[in-house]
Amino acid sequence: MLHSKKGKQSIGWVVSLLWVCLLAASLGWAQEDSSGDWPREIDTPQGTVVIYQPQPEKLDGNQLKGRAAVAVELKESTEPVFGVVWFEARLETDRAERTAIIADVTVTQVRFPEQDEQKSKKLKALLEKEIPKWQLPISMDRLLTTLDLAEQRSEAAQKINTKPPKILFVAEPAVLITLDGEPKLKKEEGSELMRVINTPFTILLVPSEKTYYLYADKDTWYTAIDIKGDWAVSKKVPKEVSERAPKAEPDTGEKEATEHEKEPGPPPKVIVVTEPAELISSKGEPEYTPISGTDLLLYMSNTDSDVLFHIKNQQYFILLSGRWYTSSKMEGPWQYVPGEKLPSDFAKIPEDAEMGTVLYSVPDTDVAKEAVLDTQIPQTAAVDRKKAKLTVEYDGDPKFENIKGTEMTYAVNTATPVIYANNKYYACDEAVWFIAGKATGPWQVATSVPDEIYTIPPESPIYHVTFVRIYHVTDDVVYVGYTPGYTNTYVYNTTIVYGTGYWYPGWYGSYYYPRPATWGFHVRYNPWTGWRFGFSYGWGPFRFTIGGGGWYRGGWWGPGRYRGYRRGYRHGYRHGRNAGYRAGRHNAAQQNLYRSQRNKARTTKSPATAGKRAKASGMSHRANNVYADRNGDVHRKTDKGWEKRAKDGWKSEKDQPAKTQQQKTKPTQTQVQKSQQRQNQQLDRSYQARQQGEQRARSYNQAQGRSHSSRSSGRSRGGGGRGGGGRR
Repeated sequence: MLHSKKGKQSIGWVVSLLWVCLLAASLGWAQEDSSGDWPREIDTPQGTVVIYQPQPEKLDGNQLKGRAAVAVELKESTEPVFGVVWFEARLETDRAERTAIIADVTVTQVRFPEQDEQKSKKLKALLEKEIPKWQLPISMDRLLTTLDLAEQRSEAAQKINTKPPKILFVAEPAVLITLDGEPKLKKEEGSELMRVINTPFTILLVPSEKTYYLYADKDTWYTAIDIKGDWAVSKKVPKEVSERAPKAEPDTGEKEATEHEKEPGPPPKVIVVTEPAELISSKGEPEYTPISGTDLLLYMSNTDSDVLFHIKNQQYFILLSGRWYTSSKMEGPWQYVPGEKLPSDFAKIPEDAEMGTVLYSVPDTDVAKEAVLDTQIPQTAAVDRKKAKLTVEYDGDPKFENIKGTEMTYAVNTATPVIYANNKYYACDEAVWFIAGKATGPWQVATSVPDEIYTIPPESPIYHVTFVRIYHVTDDVVYVGYTPGYTNTYVYNTTIVYGTGYWYPGWYGSYYYPRPATWGFHVRYNPWTGWRFGFSYGWGPFRFTIGGGGWYRGGWWGPGRYRGYRRGYRHGYRHGRNAGYRAGRHNAAQQNLYRSQRNKARTTKSPATAGKRAKASGMSHRANNVYADRNGDVHRKTDKGWEKRAKDGWKSEKDQPAKTQQQKTKPTQTQVQKSQQRQNQQLDRSYQARQQGEQRARSYNQAQGRSHSSRSSGRSRGGGGRGGGGRR
């Protein structure tokens, strides 16, 4: 402990160095790899300031509360001064790049356990003035694993539909072609051809031949007389049909196929449905393989679907869009089973097993917990109030219908959700809210929306807009953000699911506006890639491509123009999963709606982080093993257990009782032991979360080719090359 005048001067140095460190962080850290390793340090003429990885406590929208341990190593002193800073801040995120910035920091409390209360108050007053200049980058993965799930504001959906769709099973390679109801035909301009517009696939009718053509892949078309009948590969395709093949996708660097996918095989059978359905296709009769780490589970190894068999119960289990269904036979009937009621062996599936891909939907597994936490972190942006524009396209005059259970109405003949509430019109376009006095505009950026909008039920096709928020408004910008519910990912009970499960008929007029769909596209989740679509078929060098055409207006997978999943995965999904992050990283940028072409003209850098330029601070080579507990004491993890920082240095936790804020009398030995046990449990959880975040972030960096080799020694490697264990 420091004393007298010299002590006051030393404390002054502590304050100066700490706020210099934080200010330098605000200026420089965002310029380097923002997934950066911890702790961070800054060397100054007076000494070194070390900031250990922040410990988030609560995230509500884009408002983050947390604490961080700090250490000041003065050159004039042989011992560093340790302290704890509590803060509230605004979180700026980039989910595609897995990074975040802790901005607009407000200090709520400061404690230096080695100093008395009066000196700590002086430190707090000074730091409150300087720390708001602090901008601190942190890896999304580090942030995610250190958030306390129990304290999160859950985005859980209450009325998700779990009724099974029509489930088809065929013991041969097959692909499901989904139509949104009976086929709707529109004449192609300048041709006799008719296009089926209520499907994302390219299906054309030649009226004179009474023949349908379905685009499958480059130079490959199927043909049929009856759209719901038998399809076969066409040997000859009319020129006017072939000229209307979907345009090639931009080069994303995605590997087209694994060697396994290139194996020869028969053309898959085409099955066309006009109702919500899912297809399970196997290569021949089902074959089952034991799942390592379990005693009673087998999985169907000759299908790309998630099909498990429980030996003791003699029950089949299939996973569809995050929902489990069970039956005593593959032909059904199938019944929904909550994840909490799955046989206990499901939770024993190893993350690196072939079926580790299903763990996101098995409650209480690490993968499931992280998937739920991931839905709590919004994608954020700053919208320029002057530059942001919107034009809403209607198919004819605006037509409005009631939103069930509310007094609001919404426009049905547009791809943009437009809501009439409180005598105003509110439009949500690519996760930005706009307001107008008329349905046709003019539109300007909204600074608030009625609370009633957030009561829209899942039965409504515009339910997803309830996951877009306005966080803060200034004269120049509006801070907005959306959580994954906007793009059809919902928390249901304790796991995530895709889609609401409801069927919403699309608008059919001069154009076709589809609504978000849950079924028909073999949606599956991978911690590395998020949700991806597939078409349920097995072996063979065929790839069915989704294409728009002149009439289709997007909307199958969330917001009107959201096209993040149109490519779909091919056979070899689990082989692709073994490639971890690389399996689907190519479309990550597309999944950030604030990077869309429309939003590029609307968004801007936030005033808090714009124009910051300085030399980046250093990443420390010391261990990231110092933690701040909730009481403001500082601890470190060693090979021998936990140590606590005392006035005379580090002391074993066994040598001193844990502190409790409620104790007014001398605690008994039993109370001390219980208090110490609770504290160590909290510290252990913090340690495990930090280690897990380190592993996730390192895996991400390795996959990006940006791992920090200088810090690799002695650290556990990530799961990028491990089956289902790799994290996004």
